[in-house]
Amino acid sequence: MLANIDAVANLAVKDLAVARSFYEDTLGLAQVDAEGDEVVVYRSGSTRINVYRSAFAGTNQATAVTWQVGTDIERVVAALKAKGVRFEHYDMPDTTLEGDLHVMGDMKVAWFKDPDGNILNLING
Repeated sequence: MLANIDAVANLAVKDLAVARSFYEDTLGLAQVDAEGDEVVVYRSGSTRINVYRSAFAGTNQATAVTWQVGTDIERVVAALKAKGVRFEHYDMPDTTLEGDLHVMGDMKVAWFKDPDGNILNLING
């Protein structure tokens, strides 16, 4: 029923102005829609990300959005770090930390947070 329909990520934030700065200026996403002062919609590839105002912003303690960046992962991490993004480092079994990349065999992953603490990540897969 839903297999051929794109899914949309929803990220709760406290302050849309702060979120706009992060998602537009830091991550480079393009706004494609908005609903007043409550929701900003961004395009990411062929999908959308809804960033909306909520009192529950930052309460999710798990990864909310993943970008598959392929072999560009090192370049993307370096570019985001140059824009002030701080990457998270987690102690995980069978994982080696190489700079800001968690390496598990052929898989490389980097986690970071938006200003509200939403956990985002990049993966080379």
